[in-house]
Amino acid sequence: MKTANVCKPLLGASLLAVCAWAQAQAFDAVRLYGVPEGDSAGIVGAVVISAPEYMGSDQRRILVLPSIDYQWKNGWFAGLTNGIGYQFPSRPDIQYGVRLTAEIGRQESRASALAGMGNIEPRAQAGLFFNYLPTPEAFLTSSLRYGAGNDWNGMQIDLGAGYAKRLALQWRAALGVGATWVNANYMQEFFGVTPQQAAATGYAVYSPGAGIRDVRANASLTYFVDARWSVTGAVTVSSLQGNTRDSPIVLDRTPITGLLALSYSF
Repeated sequence: MKTANVCKPLLGASLLAVCAWAQAQAFDAVRLYGVPEGDSAGIVGAVVISAPEYMGSDQRRILVLPSIDYQWKNGWFAGLTNGIGYQFPSRPDIQYGVRLTAEIGRQESRASALAGMGNIEPRAQAGLFFNYLPTPEAFLTSSLRYGAGNDWNGMQIDLGAGYAKRLALQWRAALGVGATWVNANYMQEFFGVTPQQAAATGYAVYSPGAGIRDVRANASLTYFVDARWSVTGAVTVSSLQGNTRDSPIVLDRTPITGLLALSYSF
Protein backbone atom coordinates (compact mmCIF):
# COMPACT_ATOMS: atom_id res chain seq x y z
CA MET A 1 0.00 0.00 0.00
CA LYS A 2 0.94 3.66 0.01
CA THR A 3 1.95 6.43 2.30
CA ALA A 4 -0.19 9.54 2.64
CA ASN A 5 0.95 10.66 -0.81
CA VAL A 6 -1.32 8.26 -2.65
CA CYS A 7 -0.95 9.28 -6.31
CA LYS A 8 1.43 11.32 -8.37
CA PRO A 9 -0.02 14.81 -8.94
CA LEU A 10 -0.73 14.30 -12.63
CA LEU A 11 -3.39 17.03 -12.53
CA GLY A 12 -1.99 19.05 -9.69
CA ALA A 13 -3.43 18.38 -6.24
CA SER A 14 -6.17 15.83 -6.91
CA LEU A 15 -7.81 17.78 -9.73
CA LEU A 16 -10.00 14.98 -11.01
CA ALA A 17 -10.83 13.85 -7.49
CA VAL A 18 -12.12 17.35 -6.80
CA CYS A 19 -14.23 17.35 -9.96
CA ALA A 20 -15.57 13.79 -9.87
CA TRP A 21 -18.49 14.47 -7.57
CA ALA A 22 -19.44 17.70 -9.33
CA GLN A 23 -20.48 16.02 -12.56
CA ALA A 24 -23.56 14.26 -11.11
CA GLN A 25 -24.11 12.35 -14.37
CA ALA A 26 -23.27 8.72 -13.73
CA PHE A 27 -20.39 7.47 -15.93
CA ASP A 28 -20.40 10.58 -18.16
CA ALA A 29 -16.58 10.62 -18.05
CA VAL A 30 -13.66 8.59 -16.78
CA ARG A 31 -11.89 10.34 -13.90
CA LEU A 32 -8.50 8.88 -13.12
CA TYR A 33 -6.28 10.37 -10.43
CA GLY A 34 -2.85 9.93 -11.94
CA VAL A 35 -0.45 7.00 -11.72
CA PRO A 36 -0.35 5.12 -8.39
CA GLU A 37 3.05 5.38 -6.72
CA GLY A 38 2.80 1.77 -5.64
CA ASP A 39 0.95 -1.09 -7.26
CA SER A 40 -2.50 0.46 -6.69
CA ALA A 41 -4.47 3.29 -5.10
CA GLY A 42 -8.08 3.91 -4.21
CA ILE A 43 -10.71 6.32 -2.95
CA VAL A 44 -13.64 5.20 -0.79
CA GLY A 45 -16.42 7.21 0.79
CA ALA A 46 -20.09 8.07 0.96
CA VAL A 47 -22.24 10.61 -0.84
CA VAL A 48 -25.62 12.21 -0.15
CA ILE A 49 -27.42 13.22 -3.36
CA SER A 50 -30.54 15.32 -3.88
CA ALA A 51 -31.76 14.76 -7.44
CA PRO A 52 -34.89 14.47 -9.58
CA GLU A 53 -36.62 11.08 -9.55
CA TYR A 54 -35.70 10.78 -13.24
CA MET A 55 -34.35 13.23 -15.82
CA GLY A 56 -37.20 15.68 -16.39
CA SER A 57 -39.13 14.84 -13.22
CA ASP A 58 -40.56 17.54 -10.97
CA GLN A 59 -40.32 15.17 -8.00
CA ARG A 60 -37.11 14.78 -6.02
CA ARG A 61 -35.42 12.11 -3.95
CA ILE A 62 -32.50 11.97 -1.54
CA LEU A 63 -30.03 9.10 -1.83
CA VAL A 64 -27.24 8.05 0.51
CA LEU A 65 -24.78 5.90 -1.42
CA PRO A 66 -21.35 4.36 -0.91
CA SER A 67 -18.57 5.15 -3.36
CA ILE A 68 -15.34 3.37 -4.18
CA ASP A 69 -12.87 3.65 -7.04
CA TYR A 70 -9.62 1.74 -7.42
CA GLN A 71 -6.71 1.96 -9.85
CA TRP A 72 -3.89 -0.43 -10.57
CA LYS A 73 -0.54 0.68 -11.93
CA ASN A 74 -0.92 -1.69 -14.91
CA GLY A 75 -3.83 0.41 -16.27
CA TRP A 76 -6.86 -1.43 -14.93
CA PHE A 77 -9.46 0.40 -12.85
CA ALA A 78 -12.79 -0.41 -11.22
CA GLY A 79 -15.36 1.49 -9.22
CA LEU A 80 -18.72 3.20 -8.92
CA THR A 81 -17.51 6.40 -10.62
CA ASN A 82 -15.68 4.96 -13.63
CA GLY A 83 -17.01 1.42 -14.09
CA ILE A 84 -14.58 -1.38 -14.94
CA GLY A 85 -12.00 -0.66 -17.59
CA TYR A 86 -8.48 -0.37 -18.87
CA GLN A 87 -6.41 2.73 -19.62
CA PHE A 88 -3.86 2.17 -22.36
CA PRO A 89 -0.29 3.38 -21.78
CA SER A 90 0.15 6.93 -23.03
CA ARG A 91 1.87 10.22 -22.35
CA PRO A 92 0.90 12.03 -19.09
CA ASP A 93 -1.51 14.53 -20.65
CA ILE A 94 -3.63 11.91 -22.47
CA GLN A 95 -5.85 9.16 -21.07
CA TYR A 96 -7.78 6.73 -23.27
CA GLY A 97 -9.16 3.23 -23.00
CA VAL A 98 -12.15 0.91 -22.83
CA ARG A 99 -14.62 0.20 -20.07
CA LEU A 100 -17.87 -1.45 -18.98
CA THR A 101 -20.46 0.60 -17.12
CA ALA A 102 -24.05 0.22 -15.91
CA GLU A 103 -27.23 2.00 -16.99
CA ILE A 104 -29.62 1.78 -14.02
CA GLY A 105 -32.74 2.04 -16.18
CA ARG A 106 -36.00 3.45 -14.81
CA GLN A 107 -38.90 2.05 -12.81
CA GLU A 108 -42.38 3.39 -13.53
CA SER A 109 -43.08 3.40 -9.78
CA ARG A 110 -40.41 6.06 -9.32
CA ALA A 111 -42.78 8.98 -10.04
CA SER A 112 -46.47 9.53 -10.72
CA ALA A 113 -45.73 10.87 -14.21
CA LEU A 114 -44.31 7.47 -15.20
CA ALA A 115 -47.40 5.43 -14.28
CA GLY A 116 -48.25 3.26 -17.28
CA MET A 117 -44.92 3.89 -19.05
CA GLY A 118 -43.45 0.53 -18.06
CA ASN A 119 -40.00 -0.21 -16.71
CA ILE A 120 -36.66 0.31 -18.45
CA GLU A 121 -34.44 -2.50 -17.22
CA PRO A 122 -30.86 -2.00 -16.01
CA ARG A 123 -28.27 -2.77 -18.65
CA ALA A 124 -24.49 -3.14 -18.99
CA GLN A 125 -22.89 -0.73 -21.44
CA ALA A 126 -19.65 -1.13 -23.38
CA GLY A 127 -17.70 2.04 -23.98
CA LEU A 128 -14.62 4.03 -24.94
CA PHE A 129 -13.11 7.14 -23.37
CA PHE A 130 -10.56 9.80 -24.21
CA ASN A 131 -9.34 12.59 -21.90
CA TYR A 132 -6.93 15.41 -22.70
CA LEU A 133 -5.24 17.32 -19.86
CA PRO A 134 -3.68 20.46 -21.39
CA THR A 135 -2.60 21.98 -18.06
CA PRO A 136 -2.42 20.84 -14.42
CA GLU A 137 -5.73 22.67 -13.79
CA ALA A 138 -7.76 22.05 -16.95
CA PHE A 139 -9.19 18.94 -18.59
CA LEU A 140 -11.28 17.85 -21.55
CA THR A 141 -13.23 14.57 -21.42
CA SER A 142 -15.12 12.42 -23.89
CA SER A 143 -16.94 9.11 -23.53
CA LEU A 144 -19.02 6.77 -25.66
CA ARG A 145 -21.40 4.22 -24.09
CA TYR A 146 -23.58 1.68 -25.89
CA GLY A 147 -26.20 -0.79 -24.62
CA ALA A 148 -28.85 1.22 -22.72
CA GLY A 149 -32.56 0.43 -22.90
CA ASN A 150 -34.67 -2.71 -23.01
CA ASP A 151 -33.40 -3.48 -26.52
CA TRP A 152 -29.73 -2.90 -25.56
CA ASN A 153 -29.20 -0.40 -28.40
CA GLY A 154 -29.20 3.02 -26.75
CA MET A 155 -26.01 5.07 -27.25
CA GLN A 156 -24.66 8.10 -25.40
CA ILE A 157 -21.75 10.37 -26.32
CA ASP A 158 -20.59 12.65 -23.52
CA LEU A 159 -18.30 15.68 -23.87
CA GLY A 160 -17.02 17.76 -20.98
CA ALA A 161 -14.50 20.37 -19.88
CA GLY A 162 -13.45 21.70 -16.53
CA TYR A 163 -11.02 23.73 -14.48
CA ALA A 164 -9.94 23.36 -10.86
CA LYS A 165 -7.98 25.82 -8.75
CA ARG A 166 -6.45 25.74 -5.32
CA LEU A 167 -7.92 28.59 -3.24
CA ALA A 168 -5.84 27.93 -0.14
CA LEU A 169 -3.70 25.13 1.28
CA GLN A 170 -6.70 22.90 2.05
CA TRP A 171 -9.35 24.29 -0.30
CA ARG A 172 -10.02 23.49 -3.98
CA ALA A 173 -12.74 24.86 -6.24
CA ALA A 174 -13.79 23.43 -9.61
CA LEU A 175 -16.04 24.48 -12.47
CA GLY A 176 -17.17 22.32 -15.36
CA VAL A 177 -19.49 22.08 -18.34
CA GLY A 178 -20.78 19.07 -20.23
CA ALA A 179 -23.21 17.86 -22.88
CA THR A 180 -24.66 14.49 -23.86
CA TRP A 181 -25.81 13.39 -27.34
CA VAL A 182 -27.98 10.26 -27.60
CA ASN A 183 -29.14 8.18 -30.54
CA ALA A 184 -32.77 7.70 -31.58
CA ASN A 185 -33.06 4.37 -29.75
CA TYR A 186 -32.03 5.93 -26.46
CA MET A 187 -34.26 8.97 -26.99
CA GLN A 188 -37.31 6.84 -27.78
CA GLU A 189 -36.72 4.53 -24.82
CA PHE A 190 -36.27 7.23 -22.19
CA PHE A 191 -38.34 10.14 -23.56
CA GLY A 192 -40.65 8.75 -26.25
CA VAL A 193 -44.25 7.53 -25.89
CA THR A 194 -45.34 4.49 -27.91
CA PRO A 195 -48.98 3.91 -28.93
CA GLN A 196 -49.26 1.29 -26.17
CA GLN A 197 -47.89 3.72 -23.57
CA ALA A 198 -50.18 6.46 -24.88
CA ALA A 199 -53.22 4.21 -24.38
CA ALA A 200 -52.13 3.45 -20.79
CA THR A 201 -51.17 6.98 -19.77
CA GLY A 202 -53.20 9.45 -21.83
CA TYR A 203 -50.04 11.05 -23.21
CA ALA A 204 -49.85 11.81 -26.91
CA VAL A 205 -47.70 9.47 -28.99
CA TYR A 206 -44.20 10.92 -29.17
CA SER A 207 -41.40 9.61 -31.39
CA PRO A 208 -38.26 11.70 -30.85
CA GLY A 209 -35.12 11.36 -32.94
CA ALA A 210 -31.44 11.50 -32.07
CA GLY A 211 -30.04 14.70 -30.62
CA ILE A 212 -28.50 16.50 -27.67
CA ARG A 213 -30.17 15.26 -24.51
CA ASP A 214 -28.89 17.97 -22.16
CA VAL A 215 -26.17 20.51 -21.46
CA ARG A 216 -25.01 21.21 -17.93
CA ALA A 217 -22.77 23.30 -15.71
CA ASN A 218 -21.38 22.34 -12.35
CA ALA A 219 -19.39 23.77 -9.48
CA SER A 220 -17.76 22.14 -6.49
CA LEU A 221 -15.79 23.08 -3.40
CA THR A 222 -13.54 20.59 -1.61
CA TYR A 223 -11.94 20.82 1.82
CA PHE A 224 -8.98 18.50 2.41
CA VAL A 225 -9.07 17.59 6.09
CA ASP A 226 -5.65 15.96 5.80
CA ALA A 227 -3.64 13.99 3.22
CA ARG A 228 -6.33 11.30 3.03
CA TRP A 229 -9.71 12.71 4.09
CA SER A 230 -11.73 15.28 2.10
CA VAL A 231 -15.26 16.70 2.02
CA THR A 232 -16.85 17.95 -1.22
CA GLY A 233 -20.02 19.90 -1.87
CA ALA A 234 -21.24 20.27 -5.47
CA VAL A 235 -24.19 21.40 -7.54
CA THR A 236 -25.05 20.65 -11.18
CA VAL A 237 -27.61 22.60 -13.22
CA SER A 238 -28.79 20.91 -16.42
CA SER A 239 -30.81 22.23 -19.33
CA LEU A 240 -32.75 19.65 -21.32
CA GLN A 241 -32.53 20.20 -25.06
CA GLY A 242 -34.48 19.63 -28.27
CA ASN A 243 -36.47 16.40 -28.39
CA THR A 244 -35.79 15.78 -24.71
CA ARG A 245 -37.41 18.97 -23.42
CA ASP A 246 -40.48 18.44 -25.62
CA SER A 247 -41.23 14.97 -24.21
CA PRO A 248 -44.64 14.60 -22.48
CA ILE A 249 -42.93 13.10 -19.40
CA VAL A 250 -40.59 16.09 -18.94
CA LEU A 251 -42.05 18.33 -16.26
CA ASP A 252 -38.87 20.19 -15.27
CA ARG A 253 -36.60 21.28 -18.12
CA THR A 254 -33.87 22.66 -15.84
CA PRO A 255 -33.14 20.00 -13.23
CA ILE A 256 -30.71 20.70 -10.39
CA THR A 257 -28.68 18.09 -8.53
CA GLY A 258 -26.82 18.74 -5.29
CA LEU A 259 -24.54 16.50 -3.29
CA LEU A 260 -22.22 16.23 -0.32
CA ALA A 261 -19.43 13.64 -0.34
CA LEU A 262 -16.91 12.35 2.19
CA SER A 263 -13.86 10.62 0.71
CA TYR A 264 -10.83 8.72 2.02
CA SER A 265 -7.75 7.99 -0.12
CA PHE A 266 -5.76 4.81 0.46
